Amino acid sequence: MAGKKKSRTLLSGLAVLGLVATSGYLTLELRKQEEQGVTEVRNVGVLNGTGKAGAAQNTGGEQWSRLENPARSVLRGADGQVEAVLTDGARTAKLTGPARTFAEPTSTASKVSTTDWIRLMPKPWAKGAEKEKWFKDWYAENADSKEDDIFAFAFQYVAGAPQRKDEQGRVVAGDANFGPLNTTGAEGGDLRLEQSDFYDYLGVPYPFRDGTVGKPEAMRIRSLDCSGFMRMVLGFRARYPLMSSDKSGDGLPRTANGMARSDQGVDILPLTGIAAQNRPSAIDELQPGDLVFFKLDTRTGQRLDHVGMVLGHDTEGHLVFVSSREEVNGPTIGDIGGVSRLDGNGYYAKTLRSAKRL
Repeated sequence: MAGKKKSRTLLSGLAVLGLVATSGYLTLELRKQEEQGVTEVRNVGVLNGTGKAGAAQNTGGEQWSRLENPARSVLRGADGQVEAVLTDGARTAKLTGPARTFAEPTSTASKVSTTDWIRLMPKPWAKGAEKEKWFKDWYAENADSKEDDIFAFAFQYVAGAPQRKDEQGRVVAGDANFGPLNTTGAEGGDLRLEQSDFYDYLGVPYPFRDGTVGKPEAMRIRSLDCSGFMRMVLGFRARYPLMSSDKSGDGLPRTANGMARSDQGVDILPLTGIAAQNRPSAIDELQPGDLVFFKLDTRTGQRLDHVGMVLGHDTEGHLVFVSSREEVNGPTIGDIGGVSRLDGNGYYAKTLRSAKRL
């Protein structure tokens, strides 16, 4: 499920001018609100090794060390710079590579320049795994790779992203919608419908490992709701196992609520409840690639209803996430409908409830 959203649909005349004016006003107001009460994001040791660490192991100029909260292994090069952060129980690895800048000028002035590359290991990390053949082989293949990583996959679905096709000529990436327009006219209803999964975007049936076949709806072609977007990026593209629903199979569940409450990965910010007082008091432990979960809509009861992925700090020093939202009709790091920041007191910062590292 997802938060409150709008459309990327072409409007005309005064309607366009009205939307632009309103959007600009709301964005300014949101930025004013976020200037107060910014959550301090402290360095807990990943960047400079000042955190609690175990004994280091030196191999060929590279050095391994252990850090806690969460338990993880850190690899440094001969120059002392971090080359990899690998968290116990998680398959996502944070590797250091060439600098990249992610931007979405149609929706925000924010830009995220980062040297973080997020890749999926073949099995969850465990203390001492650096000595095992599976990791040595995987790291040798991925350490200096410039092949698309999880962040690259994510930005292949934002506004204006060109279409990409696989060897069979099937469109697997390109500018994605959030979902079809809601034509029921129900009072209080969302502008766009949720429940567009990755196979809806693809427009082809998808056989899950539990024997269920996901059947796409024609009206949802090229659409991804918030959890569908995560399943596209992490599952279909990066090959993380996928459940057919929140209850059947094993892997990443279908909905934001299912993901947040599943036993997959590592709970970085544990879920303590859905009320305002259950907002995490600090976000120090978050790192790029983590999934973040929100409570946006009272209509969803006890369920969490939005999910995104931490991208990194923007050029103004704020921690930014990417997600698929109704406001801009698709994946975004934009300001429309709420600034995509996890610190401060903006809409999404206030509604953050938990985080997970897969």
